[in-house]
Amino acid sequence: MAQQKDVSLFEFQQRFSSEEACQEHLFNMRWAEGFECPRCGCKEYYHISSRRHYQCRDCNYQASLTAGTIFHKTRTALRKWFWAIFLVANDKRGFSALSLQNSIDVSYPTAWLMLHKIRTAMSDRDQLYKLAGLVQLDDAFFGGPNGFQGRGTSKKPVYVAVSTDSEGKPLYVKMKAVDRVNKATALEFANQAISKGCAVTTDGLTAYPQLKSQGYTHERVLSSSPEAEEKLHWVHALISNAKAFMVGTFHGLDKSHLQAYLDEFCYRFNRRKWRNQLFNRLLHACVVGPTVTYAELTL
Repeated sequence: MAQQKDVSLFEFQQRFSSEEACQEHLFNMRWAEGFECPRCGCKEYYHISSRRHYQCRDCNYQASLTAGTIFHKTRTALRKWFWAIFLVANDKRGFSALSLQNSIDVSYPTAWLMLHKIRTAMSDRDQLYKLAGLVQLDDAFFGGPNGFQGRGTSKKPVYVAVSTDSEGKPLYVKMKAVDRVNKATALEFANQAISKGCAVTTDGLTAYPQLKSQGYTHERVLSSSPEAEEKLHWVHALISNAKAFMVGTFHGLDKSHLQAYLDEFCYRFNRRKWRNQLFNRLLHACVVGPTVTYAELTL
């Protein structure tokens, strides 16, 4: 993806003060080289502003500005969507549905749906990459009295892996909620999240030694050993930070959506060095990411 331009709060307020400005920005992001009819390739069009459609002058095909994005068929103004994305992108603590409801003047169900659509885009973007190099891997349990709310509040196991540089500083993180911790789920997570050939450090859990025969270099560190804190420091720190992120912002969450919150935490951490670029990066993820409906989110 091309380098994204920094967007300050002041610039954001100036640039996206109208629905038309938001539509123009979205148009330029979707068709950076100019409009091209997806059916015949013609580059000339009529703009149907009342419907956010662009009609091909040649074959009369109507291309929707929001089709194929998380905004597809939305009844919410693009300006409110842009504000939601900006607020979510620039608040490292996360943004709750209640806070968004009050900030952009929408109903709570609308705010909840918007946030989950944005999280879906975050998740889809991070699935494009795998961890590489030196990796610390561990599992933890999320939830309980101060975590999940409602029925079925038992804790849920989560795999956490973080890559580090040669100096031991953290680079990127991946997290995956599972039903149980065993050899099968550990290997599945490793294959999804970690590049083959990586040097993976874990604790002494019996689910991990198989990694060595599956294309990884594996170092096993007993949790009770003096070196455990040093060699698993960052994975333990990120587990603690993720738990604080969820409890501090969301004050309890539905276990069925745990993965979405884990994905949001990972997305934010993995882009912590691009603070001022986060709006355009997240907007781009929302444009190219998958569409998701309320029915799909509440299955």
